[in-house]
Amino acid sequence: MNTLIGFGRDIEYHFARGLRAYLARVARAVGVGFESCSLDLEVPASGYIALDRTLPDLPGHDLALIWDEVHGWSAVVEPAGESAAKVFAYLGGRHILPPPRTVARFLEVLRVAGPPAGSFRPPVFRRAGHHEDLVDSLPVTGPEGLLRRSSAAW
Repeated sequence: MNTLIGFGRDIEYHFARGLRAYLARVARAVGVGFESCSLDLEVPASGYIALDRTLPDLPGHDLALIWDEVHGWSAVVEPAGESAAKVFAYLGGRHILPPPRTVARFLEVLRVAGPPAGSFRPPVFRRAGHHEDLVDSLPVTGPEGLLRRSSAAW
């Protein structure tokens, strides 16, 4: 007789896999590959997407997207040289993990309209940590998704 044993859920494993998949989908939506991404799973967790474009008003500055588990998505400009990146605008909205097409629209509107397309004030969606609050909102990445209570519409 076969028996299914419930070992619980490894939240950090599912969080890391789901966040990686989410970041890859956002990267694809904005026109770059996963090789342009980096992921930091320390608390607060964050993701970075280097873009192969600049803003019209800042041609000497690289443009990137950053997601963190407190503030959500922001567009940052990185001056040439060793200067630190500066937040150009925050996406804001109602969701810490908006659909990839929403992030892509934010980026395109920002490139056309400039900073008014986003917010200058960082939204606070949640406190860092407690990744179990996010794991069910991330994409399911394989058979381990069967262990989830529910799955987001990805």
